[in-house]
Amino acid sequence: MKTVTLGLVGVGRIGSMHADNIARLNDAMKPEGIEVRLRLTDVAEDHARTVAHSLGAEFLPSVEALLASGLDGLVVATGTGTHPGLIKAGMDAGIPVFCEKPVALNVADALPVLDYIRDKNGVVQIGHQRRFDAGYLEARRAYQAGELGWIHSLRAVTCDMAPPPVEFLATSGGLFRDCSVHDFDILRWLTGREIVEVYAKGSNNGDPEIGAVGDVDTALALVTFDDGTVGTVSATRYNGAGHDVRLEIQGSSRSLMVGLDDRTALASAEPGVLFPSGEPHTTFAGRFDQAYRSEMAAFVELVLGRRDNPCTPEDAVAASRVADAAQASLATGLPVRVAGAVPSRVA
Repeated sequence: MKTVTLGLVGVGRIGSMHADNIARLNDAMKPEGIEVRLRLTDVAEDHARTVAHSLGAEFLPSVEALLASGLDGLVVATGTGTHPGLIKAGMDAGIPVFCEKPVALNVADALPVLDYIRDKNGVVQIGHQRRFDAGYLEARRAYQAGELGWIHSLRAVTCDMAPPPVEFLATSGGLFRDCSVHDFDILRWLTGREIVEVYAKGSNNGDPEIGAVGDVDTALALVTFDDGTVGTVSATRYNGAGHDVRLEIQGSSRSLMVGLDDRTALASAEPGVLFPSGEPHTTFAGRFDQAYRSEMAAFVELVLGRRDNPCTPEDAVAASRVADAAQASLATGLPVRVAGAVPSRVA
């Protein structure tokens, strides 16, 4: 039996989800002769001890103690501001790192981290979980197989059912950086093309405190790709119908929609149409439950050297560049070119 020991830093909302998913990996991997063990730490020690106990994991009192315990990989699920330091700590320990997006609070802070990773010849997987969602995977396959013809329009939608705490939004970097960056990443990944220009607008019709901390609750971005194709990326914090994430890809031969199923958070206005009739998702964790599990399984495979990196830090920073341009356009009211984007096909 091959043992893989993962260390997890941060057991807040998303960290607790990752911890649970790591604990579940054994059900799928033990038949392959792989046992996954989990050690974790968090500054909220009592909560972390409770999570560890519930999952049969080991609690350690600090990041330093965690890294010194002999890990095969490190999972970072802490606040964005701590990502650079923890990624570097993983590189210094000589182990692969999984880090939730983004690499850093902004692109300028991320670039030295990329240099550090390269200098250490390190391996870092960034958490853009939509790359593991079955619908997005099928859409990418169909596009690359030429089944859609040439693409004339793309429409990406990400709608939260309710906003997170204003305290979080005050430090999130803005709706495009916090939320729509997932859409920017998936559009690059699916099409294999760079987004070179963004024109954004936003509004605030919900809690005025969101505007008071410098954010918007709803926004729309018109994106232009390096081959001239156009698309839209929309997001809101107030979709009372449920958590709604979709991507419509319209081609010259065929069109596809990711996220259109019986749990889609919308209703038809046409008489007699009952679809969709299921209970909508209420959170991103529910919508992408299987994708998050597959993402963590992929990290274990990466640790074992069995697969290529499914989302590199360079990928994540490229999506963040688009988000930065969208935030700049939102602030200025003008179209903004994406810094560093050149007309070339994404690998």
